[in-house]
Formats: sequence, structure tokens, C-alpha cells
Amino acid sequence: MLAVAPTASAAEIREVTGFGTNPGALRMFEYVPDGLPQGRPVVVAMHGCTQNAAGYGAGAGWVELAERSAFTLVLPQQESVNNISRCFNWFQPGDTTRGQGEAASIAQMVQRAIADTGADPSRVYVTGLSAGGAMTSVLLGAYPDMFAGGGVVAGLPLGCAASSLEAFTCMNPGKNLTPAQWGDKVRAAAGSHQGPWPTLSVWHGTADYTVAYANQRELVEQWTNVHGIPDTPSATDTIAGYPHAVYRDSTGRPLVETFSITGMGHGQPIDPGTADQQCGQAGAYQLDVNICAAWHLTQSWSLQPTAG
Repeated sequence: MLAVAPTASAAEIREVTGFGTNPGALRMFEYVPDGLPQGRPVVVAMHGCTQNAAGYGAGAGWVELAERSAFTLVLPQQESVNNISRCFNWFQPGDTTRGQGEAASIAQMVQRAIADTGADPSRVYVTGLSAGGAMTSVLLGAYPDMFAGGGVVAGLPLGCAASSLEAFTCMNPGKNLTPAQWGDKVRAAAGSHQGPWPTLSVWHGTADYTVAYANQRELVEQWTNVHGIPDTPSATDTIAGYPHAVYRDSTGRPLVETFSITGMGHGQPIDPGTADQQCGQAGAYQLDVNICAAWHLTQSWSLQPTAG
């Protein structure tokens, strides 16, 4: 008789339980490519309202990019018992303070992912759409020691709202504070942390009437102030036909960047296809605009394995 070795199961999104005390009562999903070596990065990707972890992970392109570029993907999921629309509670102080609520739950997910996969703790990144984008801002401020960079897609600055009523005003028309006022909100959230600070990439549609495009400018003011750099761009160009601006420090290091997706409404920019720069699957709030935000974030964060 011939012994037949079992076929290795292909990687898939799986739920991880028991990842910590989970004070925010979230669910943790994870995608780990088969044969992932130790020392690779971690990306946390958070869905928008009405979405779920698996749908966003696949739709935004993050699952295929995790496979292609060999990193661990953490997909937090909100539950309707916490928020009827399944939005992350980016406006509730009990969920946005370090060590508390949903922010602490997501930080525990990161710690679990690092422990499980032997990931590089200095290469952890966070991104999200809409409420997930706003929660990205929260995590960058509350846990700047944990995240090397963030990508806010159609999101809002940290500290814009402290109640559900105030959240709607922040979303549209937005809140206009000075750069120093915005920066102070990050410094207050970070406590004793003095730096270094995470880098930030901001993506927003110019025709977004759910979360006003003005929020992109407030995010730039917030994080250039935190980094101590001018809030005027060091360089501007176009990528895939869309305006792109970069804000650098005195050494030339890019610390903040923006992508303005002309004419796009509220959603995640994607570019379905199999070419190198393409990713994503079109659907609700996953908008085919011929540029995939997730792919460009992998470039900004240098997630690709080095040759050799």
C-alpha cells in the first residue's frame, strides 16, 4: 500500500478566539499565508459600517496582498450588539482610550498575531475605511509605540468627536481646528510617548458626502503638527491620474501623504485585476476607480519581501 500525504490546506481567513481580555467585545479574524516566515510585518485592516471583516479583507484587496507580499493580516470585526450599524465606535471615549474598550481589543489582537506568527513588532501597520479609518486615527494616537504607520481611507482625525451626536457633525461638514489643537489631541492620547510617531497616508474621494473631503485636510494638519513639519506639501504629483501630495521632514523622509480621488464618493479605492498594481473586488463601498489604495499602502510601508 502507498501512503499518501495529506494535501496542505490553503490559507484562509480564520477566527481567532481567546486573544485577550477583549474589553471592546470585538471578534478577531486573521489571514496568515501558508509557509509565512518569521519576522514578517503585520497589517490590521478595519471595515466600514455595515461591513464585516472577511468581506472588507477580500474586497479592499488585503487578503490577496497578504498572500502576494507575505505578511500577517488581522481583521477586527465589530458586532451589532456594540453598534447597530456595525461601525467601530471611534467617537466613544471608553472605546478610544489606551487600555480601554475597542482600542485595547485591537491592540490585544496585534499582540496575539505577533506571538502566533513571530512577526516583526517594529513593522505593524493599521488601516481602515470610514469608521475603520477613524479608528485607525485612534490607534495611531493611543498606541503610537505599536504602529509604524497608518492608512486612513475616508476617515477622520483623532479626537474629532466624543459622542454619537458630535460624530455626525465631524463627518459632514467636518470640524475645523488649528493644527496645534489637532496635534494636542494626539499628544494627549499618547500620554508619555514622545516619539517616534507613525507615518500616515490619507485617502479620500473629493465627492464624498458621507465623510466630507475636508477631513483629509484636518488629518494632514493633525499629523504634520505631531511630526513637527510644515503642513504645506514638500512635493506634489499625480498617480494614476489622481493628485498626490507628500509632506517630508528636513532629512527628506516622507511622513504624511495624501491621495485625492477626484470625483469618488464614499468608499475604498480599488482596481480589480491581476496586474502588479491591481487589487480588490468591486462591491458596496469598494469603488473601482483604477487605483488600489491597499496596494499603494504596501508600497509606502515597504511590505514586499526583499530578494535573496
